[in-house]
Amino acid sequence: MSDKPSPAAPPPQRTAYLVLGMHRSGTSALANVLALAGADLPREIMPADSHNARGYFEPWRIAVFNDRRLAATGTAWDDPFAALATPPADEATWREEARSLFRAQFGRRRRPLLKDPRVTVLWDLWRPVLEAEGLAMRVLVPVRSPLAVAGSLAARDGFPLRKSVMVWCAYMLAAEAGSRDLPRAFVDYDALLEDWRPQVAGAEARLGEPLPALTPAAGRKIDAFLSTELRRNSGEGDLSALGEAGAMASGVLDWLRAAARGAEPDRAPLDRAAAWLAAQKTLYGDLVSPVSADRSLARTALADAEGRAAFLERTLEETREIVRTLEERIQSLYGTIGDMKDHVDSLTRTCKDLRRHARSLETQLKASQAAVREAAGRLESLVAPG
Repeated sequence: MSDKPSPAAPPPQRTAYLVLGMHRSGTSALANVLALAGADLPREIMPADSHNARGYFEPWRIAVFNDRRLAATGTAWDDPFAALATPPADEATWREEARSLFRAQFGRRRRPLLKDPRVTVLWDLWRPVLEAEGLAMRVLVPVRSPLAVAGSLAARDGFPLRKSVMVWCAYMLAAEAGSRDLPRAFVDYDALLEDWRPQVAGAEARLGEPLPALTPAAGRKIDAFLSTELRRNSGEGDLSALGEAGAMASGVLDWLRAAARGAEPDRAPLDRAAAWLAAQKTLYGDLVSPVSADRSLARTALADAEGRAAFLERTLEETREIVRTLEERIQSLYGTIGDMKDHVDSLTRTCKDLRRHARSLETQLKASQAAVREAAGRLESLVAPG
């Protein structure tokens, strides 16, 4: 037998769970389902607001970074041509910053959960970052009607219907194209809200593995989180009223819904939509992209400030809670010290009493010893020969 020690087993491979897809399409809900089922959220998540009261579950620092990177090429998250922009000359520098941010948010966590819709249109930037980290990747894409997404964007951002549908098309095409060679699952958002268990089971089957910690307890938490109340826009309407944009979106939506059911449909509708979108960029990109970029810069500054303020507010509250806990412990210790002092005083008094009693016993002992000596002397004189 060899005396050489057995080589150590390699550490298990880390797996990144990636939620790709369009803004307002259920990415937040799906991200929290994954988090409750064992995926690891980032350290600093974007705070909830009136538009998403249950939370975004995305790293606000990475979202701000992605906005800056999009602006560097004259585009923005709401630009339908963002995914088609030429990368900047200093892309390697951006990639290094992205990697540093990823490490700061996730460290060495086993199952990092990265959800920011902007990653979808910046996939050529982010995929090499994840590969450099040695991460296996699992992609999940929520599928929601572009009309429902457009209704949500109209309420939040005031976007016109045609623009929102085009942006939806661009994001969903980018999500599909970027994940073709990866384990992935398309998830019907409305069906997820109605009954999440069969949707998650189907996603697990397509990913080729179960979610890391989908326990009965996790299931109860998901039950409490998911609700049809999350669906504020029904998506009712007719896409054909939008002309070519509607026709392209309809073909993409049909393909995605079939994929969410586990089918492998022909990609021809996706190819047509991608070619149409590229042609629209050639015609209108110089008009649309700068406007989106200028507006995005202002939003980025606001998001950065809001994120920092929310982070500081949480840190302050956590610090206050620690102070309250320490103050309670100090008061408890003061009470304990008071009780101990009373006990020590009682023991001191008892000790003094015992010392007095010991001195009394010592005096009695000496008297008894003297009496013994005296009695012994008398006895000796009585028994001495006369």
